Amino acid sequence: MKKKIAVLPGDGIGPEIIAQAIKVLDTVARRYNHEFEYTYVDIGGCSIDKYNRPITEEGMQICKESDSVLLGAVGGPKWDDCPPEIRPEKALLAVRKELGLFANLRPTKLFLQLASSSPLKSEIVGGGIDLLIVRELTGGVYFGAKKTENVDGQLVATDLMPYSESEIERIGRVAFETAMKRNKKLTSVDKANVLETSRLWRKTMHRLSLEYPEVEYGDALVDSTAMQLIKNPSQFDVIVTENMFGDILSDEASMLTGSIGMMPSASLSLGTLGMYEPIHGSAPDIAGLDIANPLGTILSAAMMLRYSFDMAAEADAVEEAVNRVLDLGYRTGDIMQDNCKKVSCSQMGALVSQAL
Repeated sequence: MKKKIAVLPGDGIGPEIIAQAIKVLDTVARRYNHEFEYTYVDIGGCSIDKYNRPITEEGMQICKESDSVLLGAVGGPKWDDCPPEIRPEKALLAVRKELGLFANLRPTKLFLQLASSSPLKSEIVGGGIDLLIVRELTGGVYFGAKKTENVDGQLVATDLMPYSESEIERIGRVAFETAMKRNKKLTSVDKANVLETSRLWRKTMHRLSLEYPEVEYGDALVDSTAMQLIKNPSQFDVIVTENMFGDILSDEASMLTGSIGMMPSASLSLGTLGMYEPIHGSAPDIAGLDIANPLGTILSAAMMLRYSFDMAAEADAVEEAVNRVLDLGYRTGDIMQDNCKKVSCSQMGALVSQAL
């Protein structure tokens, strides 16, 4: 099988971790007789430096014409003073919108070898954590109208949080279908006791739930969910929620595993096109030192194989290779434990490739 992949290394540690994911994908291609064609695109701060924009029209077109997009990370203090319209993060919002990437899938899986790295007590995480947050990605307050105006002599800022019934139904179906493929349990998170958008969200999700009688469905308020993720994360399997709540909860959930460097993500459209990236930032303070953890990016590549290319066996093999390397005691600095072997970013990529 031949697939075209747009590769967006980005800023900071982005190029380093992307290089390790490519190393693993090349091994997959050799082992399973596939061909992956990579086209590199500047995004974020490096694109601002070259073109005075966070992504060019040509770069965006390459993404649209590819079978999938693999992203490293964008941004850093160097570009903090850029005008709002060309900040590095604007490129991510633009790619999501242009490619129709409305569904963000963020798995939170605690590898049992790293259980001691979790900030939670062993009796809470001892049985393992394996949950998936489905976040609506192109609506809500992030994309609603914004304004700052002078009212009675003082500045007043307003951010609108619109959601249509069709937007809610679209992400709801992704969540229910995902739950059907896992443990048939879905929790919908909102703030229906306060927000009108959440009341529409809950009404729409209830209607959808009638189409999936096999799924154990429940509603939860976002503040309660934030507490329950710390108290008893194993009660959750699939969580679906709107854009801002999903942003916050998925970052909270990522720390249950002990390191944000382990967490992959997928952003999906109605078709097979998706963008895959680790959930951590560009970490400019360690850029170029070859010490970043590439496993979140490698696992993101595994999600790309699974969701965009329908290569389930290949995705399983990558995930098993990561598990095998951890079993052998190899660790990057962020997940280092007693009696383990500390390795660099590039060494970790090579180890996963060899295990594969």
